[in-house]
Amino acid sequence: MIATPPLVLVFNGNDPSGGAGISADILTLASLGCHALPVITALTVQDSAGLQDIQAVEPDWLHDQARHILEDMQIDAIKVGLMGSVENLAVIAEIAADYPDIPLVLDPVLSSGTGDEFSTEELISAMRELLLPHTLIMTPNSIDARRLASDDPDEQEELPLDAAASRLLDCGTEYVLITGTHENTPKVVNTLFSRNGRVRADNWDRLPGSFHGSGVTLAAAIAGALASGAEIGAGVRDAQEYTWQTLSCAFRPGMGQFMPDRMFWARPSEEEEAAAAASAIKG
Repeated sequence: MIATPPLVLVFNGNDPSGGAGISADILTLASLGCHALPVITALTVQDSAGLQDIQAVEPDWLHDQARHILEDMQIDAIKVGLMGSVENLAVIAEIAADYPDIPLVLDPVLSSGTGDEFSTEELISAMRELLLPHTLIMTPNSIDARRLASDDPDEQEELPLDAAASRLLDCGTEYVLITGTHENTPKVVNTLFSRNGRVRADNWDRLPGSFHGSGVTLAAAIAGALASGAEIGAGVRDAQEYTWQTLSCAFRPGMGQFMPDRMFWARPSEEEEAAAAASAIKG
């Protein structure tokens, strides 16, 4: 019998563009050799240029989707993205509390890459109180990290990232990976924090363009690495490398943002295409 691949239970909304949301989770996890178990939290109307509308799934439907899978299969990791409502967040937190041995990766989706809001202050407060105590690692960008760490907009602008991370760790999460795309630095610096301070900082070349789905890709890749047995530091590093590669190979299918190519490794490179064309001409 063929061995079962690592299983990752994913909570996320549906993005019809495929750039983010549950489609991005499935593609990322499949690319890394995992099997995604998708639980839909919300339906969205959006394209590569932005969000138009969102409708949360009923909490009972969310509960039943997840509980049936958890009772049927041995899950290796849980990845949480867009939750859609405070009620859905409460359901996910209850499930996480019932399965404390399954590592949970939280991508706190507060807004889209184009600035469209996904979260209310009530949902942010519930995230701190209900979900972070059951989270192994969360992956906010620097803007969201400051917003999650403080309710004061004036303080958010000046709050150092290590202080923001410390407050989030005090809420219960074991690790915080803050991504630095929005910071004014020559390179993108992503920093992993634990209660003992900085665990690692990784520098990445800045890429031109604006991307739809980079955060979901990174969080899903971390979940895939942990599900496959990676240690947290190595898993975070490998997930960043994978994400950077997807962004360096990004494509622009519509009139808005670029989308990560999560299957970049399966496509021929420019050199391979040129060699194949030259061979065809000679033939």
